[in-house]
Amino acid sequence: MSTMQEVASRAGVSKATVSRVLSGKGYVTQETKDQVFKAIEETGYRPNLLARNLATSKSMCIGLVVTNTLYNGNYFSELI
Repeated sequence: MSTMQEVASRAGVSKATVSRVLSGKGYVTQETKDQVFKAIEETGYRPNLLARNLATSKSMCIGLVVTNTLYNGNYFSELI
């Protein structure tokens, strides 16, 4: 699995520029975007969602706690 740093090296830009391209925030020229996306395709880079969640302090997940007596009923099984 490739890293953002590898993508940046291949595209000839900084890691921060790769981050700006992926987030869509900040000004980046179209030429630079094309270089970064080409490097992403060549390296097979995929953003690590766990790392992103840690960095943003958002997991986008919810938890559900159900006791055994409630879970055994049909209503809660269908609800979940």
